[in-house]
Amino acid sequence: MEDKNTSVLAGCTETLRGVRCIRLSVRTDETTSPERQREADDAAAAALGITFGEGAALREAVDLDVSASLVGPFDRPQLGGWLKRPDAFDALVFWRFDRAIRDMGDMHELAKWAREHRKLIVFAEGIGGGRLTFDFRNPMDPMSELMMLMLAFAAQVESQSIKDRVTGAQAAMRKMPLRWRGGGKPAYGYLPAPMPAEHGGVGWTLVPDPYAVKIIERIIAELVDGRGLHTIARGLNADGVLSPSAHWTAHQARTKKKTAAVTDEPVKKPAQWRAQTIEKMLTNEALMGWKMHRGKPVRDDAGSPVMATTEPILTREEFDQVAALLTPKPITEKAPERKDSTALLLRVIHCNGCDERMYLNRSSGTYRCSSYKYGTYCPAPCTVRADWVDEYVTDEFLKAAGKIQINRVIEIPGYDPQPEIDATLAEFEEHQQEKGRQKSKSAQAAWQRRADALDTRLAELESREKREPRREVVPTGRTYTDDWTDADTTERRAMLITAGARLMVKPGGKGGWRRLDVRRVEFTITGELDPAIAELAATTGDMEAEAREDAPPAPGSAARLAEPTPAEPVRELVAA
Repeated sequence: MEDKNTSVLAGCTETLRGVRCIRLSVRTDETTSPERQREADDAAAAALGITFGEGAALREAVDLDVSASLVGPFDRPQLGGWLKRPDAFDALVFWRFDRAIRDMGDMHELAKWAREHRKLIVFAEGIGGGRLTFDFRNPMDPMSELMMLMLAFAAQVESQSIKDRVTGAQAAMRKMPLRWRGGGKPAYGYLPAPMPAEHGGVGWTLVPDPYAVKIIERIIAELVDGRGLHTIARGLNADGVLSPSAHWTAHQARTKKKTAAVTDEPVKKPAQWRAQTIEKMLTNEALMGWKMHRGKPVRDDAGSPVMATTEPILTREEFDQVAALLTPKPITEKAPERKDSTALLLRVIHCNGCDERMYLNRSSGTYRCSSYKYGTYCPAPCTVRADWVDEYVTDEFLKAAGKIQINRVIEIPGYDPQPEIDATLAEFEEHQQEKGRQKSKSAQAAWQRRADALDTRLAELESREKREPRREVVPTGRTYTDDWTDADTTERRAMLITAGARLMVKPGGKGGWRRLDVRRVEFTITGELDPAIAELAATTGDMEAEAREDAPPAPGSAARLAEPTPAEPVRELVAA
């Protein structure tokens, strides 16, 4: 549909400077692609004598991933910039009404701006497919503004109707087992896939993303090894692993096989892995295949979580095990913040006189009793050369534990329904706060159905048996000597502390400056490693004893032989 302003413009020989306006709510939307919008804008501009310029002088506003319902024209990155420079152009050309606005208030502001600056606003495809032109160059003619507001009202009503239909459809779809709403972003670890025929073959469901699952397994394995979330995040970023949001963006680009329009917008740096990102991902019940809505599980009429996939990444037991790994461990003893923290025997070497720790004095190269520094009384303070005791402890530790195989202990928490009971009870209590606020019978019935479902789920969870946690020992195939050889000083000190190593030092005697007098030191190992050391020592002792028994006599040695026993008479066999 063309109005009278359009026909007047068609007969005009004046060339107007136009801005080609393009907007997308979703960058990968194929039905409203930038190419399609450009073609329609160019056709309308050619019919009305409007040019957009070329090359560096091209007048174009491209706003991608921008919602018209949420972001007004003046707040959009590129269109907003042009609207601040009204002297640089004469007309704005949009593909359709919804590319410009979806709100009456926004359209009123745009029309007011166009009237104030005497601009032309063109929609290449208006109602019924015809072109719409609103000429605000005559401030005495109010018809353009009136028509725009009427159309804006219709656009806003349509937008709300679409929103209501989509919201209702998504609410119904959330209750459908295995059904995933199209266009949504799934939790990290899953990808949308067509629904299998055995489950109806209609719509979409979720399946594990092989690449993301490997990353999740890597993260959990590093947690088991004792690494912190910040360390894990740094490692992922160093290896170039895409964060969940960046991974989803890359997947969409591969799936659509389309590239975004070239614009002057700076390319955003992909989001990086952070400790909070990992913790949020690993504590999301979606890893168990549950459907989630606004951070809470979607439940069926029986109160059970609705599944979004037939292949959950984690079971309930594994999910609880990961949660246990994320629980902060109590700190029994905090290492002092000292400059000599690189000393091998820090927290290992102690003064025998006062039983306090000894610290490294770098200038003298000795470990010294701390009483002189902290003002405590020690009846027999002592000092010993660092290189002597470092070498002594190394030899004694490897002699005692070097051949012992290192095992990795995995704590398996088993299954405890209590965490899910607590979460479900919290949902129930929050739901109870809404009691009595429903005005209609339908709303009251819906409230009661959800209350009954949560109550049923709580009863079912309370009937489940708790399985106690257990420890699983997994051999690593390495010995303490292997790890000691590959470790630096800090890692070796950690091995000594973990093993319960302790060195007590007594004051030295005469001539003690020549070498370490082993009578003034006592090295012990206590803790879980102690039984293994005792078993190894017993086994070694038995082997050495057997070796001595089997060894030939040394040259020149004498041995006392036992008296021979009388032999029985030999009976001769006589042939018959």
